[in-house]
Amino acid sequence: MSQRPEGLSAYIAVTAAYWAFMLTDGALRMLVLLHFHTLGFSAVQLAYLFILYEVAGMVTNLGAGWIAARFGLTSTLYAGLGLQVVALLALSQLNPAWGIGLSVAYVMGVQGLSGVAKDLAKMSSKSAVKLLAPTTGGGLFRWVAVLTGSKNAVKGVGFLLGAALLAVFGFVGAVLGMAIVLAVILCAVVLFMPSGLPKGRKGAKFSEVFSKSANVNWLSAARVFLFGARDVWFVVGIPIYFYAVLSDGSEAGNRAAFFMIGTFMALWIILYGVVQANAPKILRANARPEGELIRAARTWAGLLFVVPAALTLAVAMSPAPEMWLTVTLVIGLLVFGGIFAVNSSLHSYLILAFTKSERVTMDVGFYYMANAAGRLIGTLLSGLTYQIGGLPMVMGTATVMVALSALIAGRLTDPATAQTA
Repeated sequence: MSQRPEGLSAYIAVTAAYWAFMLTDGALRMLVLLHFHTLGFSAVQLAYLFILYEVAGMVTNLGAGWIAARFGLTSTLYAGLGLQVVALLALSQLNPAWGIGLSVAYVMGVQGLSGVAKDLAKMSSKSAVKLLAPTTGGGLFRWVAVLTGSKNAVKGVGFLLGAALLAVFGFVGAVLGMAIVLAVILCAVVLFMPSGLPKGRKGAKFSEVFSKSANVNWLSAARVFLFGARDVWFVVGIPIYFYAVLSDGSEAGNRAAFFMIGTFMALWIILYGVVQANAPKILRANARPEGELIRAARTWAGLLFVVPAALTLAVAMSPAPEMWLTVTLVIGLLVFGGIFAVNSSLHSYLILAFTKSERVTMDVGFYYMANAAGRLIGTLLSGLTYQIGGLPMVMGTATVMVALSALIAGRLTDPATAQTA
């Protein structure tokens, strides 16, 4: 089956809009983390800044599937981009004279708004792939891999951009500049978005967001622990550890540390995105039935477990910041990123394979609610475990969470086998 030209045009427009959003999302995360760390925020306080972002993501995804089914995918996509502009403008109004308590509360609120924006944009983009992708020749896996992989590569550039903007223009200048650019992109997307996406149906009920599919529910549970395992080190633990290693406390040292941390985080996300985009080739997805890809999800989750387990042993041997350990962590976390990307790409494909077109926004929304729940758990544990037990506890927690994700992925079943049984 060939793809309709308007469907391809809509896919390109959706992907471009998602790229623009994720560039600012990655930059904003790095800006907030590094800026408030230099202001003296503790690891737990830094984690608090991102809590409402993840909570908002959970709530948004639960409702966004119904909103998209009711009002159309373009409505939720435009809303996500628009809310991100508002969040950036609001963050520029942060007053340096405020106390830490008020600053934390304000930034948490703004980050919550950004979390709503991100998950409206994400749910819209991922759901659109199911509706627009070719139905033969592994088209669904290829299209979702390209969207997800390229998005993460762009987000990685955003991490580097955020660190660079903070060092060159300062916090306020950086967020105002991003707000202006994203507003221009939103206007362009609204003006030039082609047809091809559904407009919504009036009879959609909110109760439909809860899936009755065992595979959707098990996959969502596995997603919770997969992304919790990543964010438990990614959000606070590793950036703060690297800052301790790289900065000498001077202004010039801080700026150099910003660039180096931002560069690593950017490279990690870019690698993650590149591997995601190539996951169909790595897995030879076009020549394998769905049942084999389901089994591959279990295998790759098991492979992922080995990496944080080995890194936990390494940091336990030398919990104090040392150069050999830093090099080991950089290499190990890049390997983690590559294997993690294959796991994530498989999940993103399977959720679309398991769902039906008439309820795609519902199942995708539910699935990304689980994704946000994992990120929330990981964010909370990132600050808490680093403050209590340092990097050894951070990496040990990641290891346990990967193991749980692998065990849950083992519960997935092949729908074709179930139907013939």
